[in-house]
Order: sequence, then structure tokens, then C-alpha cells
Amino acid sequence: MKIFTLPTLAVALAAASIALAPAAFAADEVNVSNGLTLTGAPLGLHGVDPVSMFESEAPRPGRAEHTVNHAGVDYYFATAEAASLFQAEPAAFLPQFGGFCAFGVFKGKKLDGDVRYADIRDGKLYLFVNAQIYAAYLEMPAEVIAGAYAAWPGIEATPVGDL
Repeated sequence: MKIFTLPTLAVALAAASIALAPAAFAADEVNVSNGLTLTGAPLGLHGVDPVSMFESEAPRPGRAEHTVNHAGVDYYFATAEAASLFQAEPAAFLPQFGGFCAFGVFKGKKLDGDVRYADIRDGKLYLFVNAQIYAAYLEMPAEVIAGAYAAWPGIEATPVGDL
């Protein structure tokens, strides 16, 4: 399990992008609350390199010059090599539940997933909304993960505002 901390500037930029984000996209199947990229596609994982979540001590900010579009969502990568790894096997690096908070999904909600509160179990990435929720998850991770997988099909295509 990992708790990540992003530099202050990155956190401020992420907060600003969330505040300026347009309303929910489609059925909110992927957490793209931080707006669009220059290509016009929504940005996934708040612009953090998903490969870095598995390969480094802390998540690395992605760079627009290393963009990969997967299922209509743009993902940024820190390096061209990371982008290539993702392109070869996107499912190996994408967060579960579209990047929404796994504990929120367990409770039938789509809460923002924050890369600072992440856990990798059995090769899968799970995100959580904040430290308190992450701590609650750690008290019963198997139950939360199983419950989230059970709940996800019923809320996956439901807009965030309808939950």
C-alpha cells in the first residue's frame, strides 16, 4: 500500500482545474472531473502518469507531449516509454472503477479518486478520496474491494449527480 504526496504546485493546479471543470461527461464512467485536454478529450487520472503509480515511489505528473487516448479519455505520461507500456496493455495500469474512489463505489457513490491515497493489490490500482476514507478502507480492504466490484455494474453508467 502507498500513500503519495504531490508537490504543492501540482496540488494547486489540480484544485484549480477541478474548480474550473465543466459538468459531468456522458454517464461519468471514468473520473474526468478536471476538464478537457487540448485534443478536446477529457483528461483521466488528473494528468498523473498511470504507469508511474506502479513503477515509482510517488506518482509522476504526465506531460501533454506524451498523451495516449484510451476509450475516449486522454492520459498523460511522464515519458514516451511509459506511454508505450500503457499502449501495450492499458488495463494493467488503469485505476479500477474508472478512477473513482473504491470506498465510494463500495457505498454506491462516485467520489473523486485522489492519487495521493492509492493502494495496489493483486496488481490492480485502487484510489481513494482522502486520508480518512483510505484509513477506513485499510480496516477491511477485502470487504471494500469485493463490495465495490459488486456495486460497480449498477452505478458505472449512472451520472455522478444521480447517485
